[in-house]
Amino acid sequence: MRHVKALVLAGGSGTRLRPLSHAIPKQLIPVAGKPVLAHCLENIAAIGVTDVGLIVGDRGDEMRAQLGDGAALGLRITYIRQHAPLGLAHCVRLAADFLGDDDFVMYLGDNILADGIAEVAADFAANRPAAQILLVKVANPREYGVAELDADGRVTALAEKPAEPRSDLALTGVYFFTPAIHEAVRAIAPSPRGELEITDAIAWLVARGLRVDASQFHGYWKDTGKIDDLLECNRVLMERRRGEVRGVVDATSRLYGDVVVEPGARIIGSVVTGPAVIGAGTLVRDSLIGPYTALGRNCTLLGAGIEHSIVLDGVSVRRVRGIYGSLIGREAAVCSAIDDGHRRLVIGDHATVEVA
Repeated sequence: MRHVKALVLAGGSGTRLRPLSHAIPKQLIPVAGKPVLAHCLENIAAIGVTDVGLIVGDRGDEMRAQLGDGAALGLRITYIRQHAPLGLAHCVRLAADFLGDDDFVMYLGDNILADGIAEVAADFAANRPAAQILLVKVANPREYGVAELDADGRVTALAEKPAEPRSDLALTGVYFFTPAIHEAVRAIAPSPRGELEITDAIAWLVARGLRVDASQFHGYWKDTGKIDDLLECNRVLMERRRGEVRGVVDATSRLYGDVVVEPGARIIGSVVTGPAVIGAGTLVRDSLIGPYTALGRNCTLLGAGIEHSIVLDGVSVRRVRGIYGSLIGREAAVCSAIDDGHRRLVIGDHATVEVA
């Protein structure tokens, strides 16, 4: 059996997730209690791949601080710096020395595939085409790279965000390649947007008669590029978690459904309805925590009410109820003001505030 490596792309800046992505790389924003990137790496480990090249941008130190050498996930991570966002095929060029002559899976680090990639990995290992792509039917193919297939499921054409799509099959963020892709990425030129497109490299393989297969993904897939996407992923993944209490829940509190209470967390005089995650070291007192809420570590919630939300580490919420569908960044403070008809706001760049 051939050795397979992984190339994970985590260099994107996340402009659609500002202001949150000013403070934290988008791939490290947590859903269901763990970073998006960790979900990707777990899927890679689940197919038996252990050697991972991680493409990082100028936030590489934060990635390294979070993931280290990958040992906690059963992986060996090699960090590879991309100094400018020059395209997915450019990432393959950068990683050529790391990848060598091995087959590899390329995985975009902001994509959630909740049901894993074992099936497509098995297909690739059994048939070993030059490339194998993972596709999903979409309603708006103009926003994606799309593929056309023949009757045998082989790729005949690809287009990046076509104005007139000839298919509704969009490329997800997972690709399997043999070393044949290295010649392709060296042969292509930048696209009109100045990037080396992986769709152009795959099309180069097709044009030269090399076999490119496609698998259709029927599970849950989401590119977590927007706040609403993160909240949806949080909901889907939380439904799959089982409750576990490793912190303290006092006798006056009630837990309903699957609630994860991490070590050092304390729930006092509160009601928590799952699925929910209460992060390590977090205090919840006299509060109502509704379903699909993931609280980070070392948060303080006093007299709070929140549901269907993601709360990052170190957040304080005091005497504010009715919080819904929200994403609250690290160390933020949410509190009630004196009811004198005025509202005081301290808001950073690119923020969105909705006031009733």
